[in-house]
Amino acid sequence: MSSTICSPIVLSILLLLSSLIVLYFLAPRFIPPKTLPSIPLPDELDDLALFRRAILADPNNQGQLPSLTSSSSHSPPLKKIAFLFLTNSNLSFAPLWERFFHGTNSDLYNIYVHADPTVQIHHPSSGIFFRRFIQGSKATQRASPTLISAARRLMAAALLDDPSNAFFAIFSQHCIPLHSFRFVYKTLFFFNRNRHHSPHNTSRSFIEIIADDPLLRDRYVARGDNVMMPEIPFDRFRVGSQFFVLTRPHTIMVVRDRILWRKFRMPCLKAKADSCYPEEHYFPTLLSMQDPKGCSQYTLTRVNWTGSVNGHPHTYHPGEISPKLVKNLRKSNSTYSYLFARKFSPDCLRPLLRIADSIIFRD
Repeated sequence: MSSTICSPIVLSILLLLSSLIVLYFLAPRFIPPKTLPSIPLPDELDDLALFRRAILADPNNQGQLPSLTSSSSHSPPLKKIAFLFLTNSNLSFAPLWERFFHGTNSDLYNIYVHADPTVQIHHPSSGIFFRRFIQGSKATQRASPTLISAARRLMAAALLDDPSNAFFAIFSQHCIPLHSFRFVYKTLFFFNRNRHHSPHNTSRSFIEIIADDPLLRDRYVARGDNVMMPEIPFDRFRVGSQFFVLTRPHTIMVVRDRILWRKFRMPCLKAKADSCYPEEHYFPTLLSMQDPKGCSQYTLTRVNWTGSVNGHPHTYHPGEISPKLVKNLRKSNSTYSYLFARKFSPDCLRPLLRIADSIIFRD
């Protein structure tokens, strides 16, 4: 009698347990996740392998270039600027950059392009961008750490490619130069001496680092209330432009980092998507924590946030291009003139080329 009564109860329990197990495995397919998409594991593993190679290629001198006072009979290599372009569309301003580099000793610079492979992008068959697209580029999107990964990927590729790369400058396809190459090179190598005796380098990195932005608290908790702790307390969290110029030691510091990256690679909560701009926080926070005295605290790339829309700065259009605009964009409250600017629509190319030689590249 008791076995007859127990059997339905046992059967019900077993059915309930089975349903819970099935629900556990199938729920993710039907219940929307609470977070934005994360970086795929294969991409992360590819990057780690690349970063290890970049670090091992320069294990002893901590990113320092060969000494200019070397006793070697060979002339020391010229220091170079690595121009790193992040793009998810055609390089519309390639002709302007061609003009920027025209007549320049090719031993003074290198160019590297990270192009989103999910987008059809024209690869130039000649000129300065020919064969400068790096291998292993991955898809990028806003409100995700993929833009950080892409920038680090570019840095690692440039570190591996040429030990003479001394400065690493990040640009988008919407950036333009405001001065000649000669002016830029002199600013970085001859006028830029670190007066604060940073233990890492003799020249400074030009990166914006802001500690008192009113939006910092919302952005700090974009992944959850205590997710960034204990590695990154709120009072160490910083914000700044994702377009900067780093020294070689600082670039190696970025590629070597694992601790802060474990926090910043975590996806933001969907409810906090409007506060998710990891690429504006990772680099300033890392360098502020590791070597604040080795950084200028400001960027050399001018941007106009007046009338910004959905986190995008003001976009300049052809009707706004003029000699006066270029001269105004150069003006800075810092020690140095702005060297670059963004954001420009592709149809600005023609009016920019018209004033390139007479205004932009005439310092």
